[in-house]
Amino acid sequence: MSEIYKNRHSAFNLHVHLVFITKYRKKILGELHHKYFNECATEICKDFDAELKECNGESDHVHMLIQYPPTVQLSKLVNNLKSVTSRRMRNEFLDLRGNYTKPVLWSRSYFAGSCGGAPLEIIKQYIQNQQG
Repeated sequence: MSEIYKNRHSAFNLHVHLVFITKYRKKILGELHHKYFNECATEICKDFDAELKECNGESDHVHMLIQYPPTVQLSKLVNNLKSVTSRRMRNEFLDLRGNYTKPVLWSRSYFAGSCGGAPLEIIKQYIQNQQG
């Protein structure tokens, strides 16, 4: 069974699957880039009282599974993750800086999908079977 997280006023189990894509889908990320991204993302998530559960990807994108509290606005977490990792990675790896004429790393778009918990059909049935 999934762990239920608690704070003063709520109990929650919120997870999001995020995917960031490199600008122009350039295949520029290697193993060292992914390792450094993981370190940066872990640190950023802690600042939001969130936890990076999994992180991996390929040469042109990164997948993350993040557990977060209900007080976090996903758009702010995403913007922070993209801006800070982009800046830090371009400062750490000169090869990334040379791939773009502007100071960018990530595409403006991203994927965010909620995940975890029971399937939607089970939750619908549970709600339908509640007595009023």
